Amino acid sequence: MTVHAVDPILLEFPEQFESERLVIRAPQWGDGAALNEAVRESIEQLRPWMPWAQTIPSIEDSEAGIRRSRLEFLERKDLRLLLEHKESGRIIGSSGLHRIDWPSRKFEIGYWVRTSFAQQGFVTEAVHAIASFAVRELQANRIEIRCDERNVRSAGVAERCGFTLEGILRSDKVAHDGTLRSTMIFSKVRGVEF
Repeated sequence: MTVHAVDPILLEFPEQFESERLVIRAPQWGDGAALNEAVRESIEQLRPWMPWAQTIPSIEDSEAGIRRSRLEFLERKDLRLLLEHKESGRIIGSSGLHRIDWPSRKFEIGYWVRTSFAQQGFVTEAVHAIASFAVRELQANRIEIRCDERNVRSAGVAERCGFTLEGILRSDKVAHDGTLRSTMIFSKVRGVEF
C-alpha cells in the first residue's frame, strides 16, 4: 500500500458526530467549567490511571486545558473529543485520537468517563463511534488503545470493541504511585479488523 503525505493542516473533517446516546465533539472555548465538574466528580477513579489526575484542577486550569486542546485540534496535532450526553447535555467524559502519525495514518484512542456514568456502556459506544470516524474521515490504517495492564475496565473496552491485544510492554512506565507498570497494546489494522 502506498501512502501519500499531506499536510494535516489542510485536512477537513467534521468536528462533531453522534452515536446513539452521545454527541462526540471537539472542545470549544467555555467547556472548561463543565469538564472540571466531571473531573472533580471522578478524580478518585481517574487518579490510578491518568497522570494528569493527581491533583484536582481549578476551573481556570480546566479551561486553559480546553483551549490548548482546541488549538491542537485546529492544528491537527491531537484530536481531543468531549463526550456529551444527548439527553442531559452534560459532558460525561473525554476521549479522542492521540499520538497521531499522519504519514502512516496511525491514531491512539484514549478515554475516560465520569463516575456517575460509568459501567453503562458509554465508553464502549464512544470508542466504536470514534474508531468508525477515524476510518471513514481520516483514512486510518491503524488504531491503538494502550492501557495499564492492571486497568481491567479499560482493557475490557478494547476487547468489546474488537481490538486485538498485540502485546504487553513490560515495566515500561512509572505509575502514579512510583511503581513500574506494564502497558497493554491493542490495535485494529486496515485489511484485518476493518
